[in-house]
Amino acid sequence: MTGKGSGRISIAAMTCHRSGQKSRLIYRMMIHRGRKGEKKGFREHDFAALLDTAHQQLGGPIVLVWDNLGGHTSALMRRLIATRTWLRVYQLPSYAPELNPVESVWSHLKRSLANLAAGTIIHMASLTRTRLKRMQYIPGLVDAFLTGTKLRPP
Repeated sequence: MTGKGSGRISIAAMTCHRSGQKSRLIYRMMIHRGRKGEKKGFREHDFAALLDTAHQQLGGPIVLVWDNLGGHTSALMRRLIATRTWLRVYQLPSYAPELNPVESVWSHLKRSLANLAAGTIIHMASLTRTRLKRMQYIPGLVDAFLTGTKLRPP
């Protein structure tokens, strides 16, 4: 996502489903201002930190169903996953956005930001964060993202 001027926003998110509990949306956002040497997206250590945060917040083991983004399947990521005994990972088929509930998060987010004019990248980040927080508190919305995949939680 971009706002007026230089910079962009990167977001990593996961929908979390646990039997008998409210489903959750956990996310992290990075603002890139276009500075020389600044990383332009999430890397393996950023994904691992998100997983560690989710593990801490959810208080139990995680079964992760992941798409095939390079940062999810790299040798470094496989090594980072191997150090987390509480984590079991399954890969989605090569191109299967219809099976990924986070794709519905992105679709919902983009629709909610349509026709808004952000003056700066900071303003765009603020609008994005507000929309994501709103999604976290709409009863049943995160469940609906999973339901839309026609998959069932474990």
